[in-house]
Amino acid sequence: MIKEHKGMTLIVKTITRLTVGLILLYGIYIVLHGHLTPGGGFAGGVIIALSFIHLMLAFGREVALKKVSRPIAGLFESIGAVMFLAIAIFGFVGGYFFLNFFVDKGTPFNLFSSGIIPLCNIAISLKVGAGLFAIFTALVLLKVKSKGEK
Repeated sequence: MIKEHKGMTLIVKTITRLTVGLILLYGIYIVLHGHLTPGGGFAGGVIIALSFIHLMLAFGREVALKKVSRPIAGLFESIGAVMFLAIAIFGFVGGYFFLNFFVDKGTPFNLFSSGIIPLCNIAISLKVGAGLFAIFTALVLLKVKSKGEK
C-alpha cells in the first residue's frame, strides 16, 4: 500500500521545522522594536503571516490550518482593528485623535519611551498578519483545477 504524502519533500519539511520558529520570532522582534528601528506593525505582521504560510507550503494546508484556522485568523484580524480604533478613541477622549495617553515621552532609544506607538504596532501587526494569512488561505482553498487535474 502506497501512502500519499502531503506537502513537499523531506528536505523542505526539515528546513521548515528548523526555521519557522525563527521566522516567527523575528517577526515579533520587528513588531516590538518598530519604534526604535526600521520596521513596525506592517512589516512584522507580514513576516509573522509568512511563517504560517511557510508551514502551509511545506506541509500542506491541513497542518497550517491546525495551527491557525480561518475563524481564528478572522478573530485576530478583528482584534487588531478594534484595538487600533480603541487606541485612537482613547486619545480622542483625552483631547485629540491618537493622543499619547499611555506613557509620557521618554528618552530616545529607550524601549518604553514611545508612548502608544508600540500598541499601534501590535494592533497593525495583528490586522495585517491575520489578513494576509486569511487571503492566502482563501486562495489555497479556492484553487481552480485545470481540465487535466482530478
